Amino acid sequence: MAFLYAGGAVLAAFFLVAIAALTLFQVTARLLGLAVPDASELAGYAMAAAIFLALAHTFRSGGHIRVNLLLTHVRPALRRAFEYWCLAVLAAIGAMFAYVSVRMVLESHAMGDVATGMLPVPLWIPQIGMAAGAVLFELAVIEEFVHVLRGHEPRYEPSPDGEGAFTE
Repeated sequence: MAFLYAGGAVLAAFFLVAIAALTLFQVTARLLGLAVPDASELAGYAMAAAIFLALAHTFRSGGHIRVNLLLTHVRPALRRAFEYWCLAVLAAIGAMFAYVSVRMVLESHAMGDVATGMLPVPLWIPQIGMAAGAVLFELAVIEEFVHVLRGHEPRYEPSPDGEGAFTE
């Protein structure tokens, strides 16, 4: 599954390059006295896709901010219980978000929604990035939850001494 998360990160990087290219194109066009309609809107779509497509890879690599103040002061058994609880809640919320995101794409496609700018972009196209990123993130959370339930150390937080986080 790691290749899927890496693929999401590569797509996110592509969208970041697209943002840079759109911005450079827009600045250059303004210097030449030309207007580039909807470049900002397209850059916004690319930003949303980049953010959501990178979620799973960032989660698995430990890049998300975690507040460990409580977890560092409890026994390993209680810490394990907290990790279970946190991952279960995250999996539930992530599942709801992934479901709603995919449903939004399907409804936008079915209703023929288009952007209100000068460029009539069908809204389901930019929404795919968010939905795909939400689904990838949910898969990463479920995979990590199963990994932790099997008694392994969370991969998103390796211990500094190389020992398992839940050893007594």
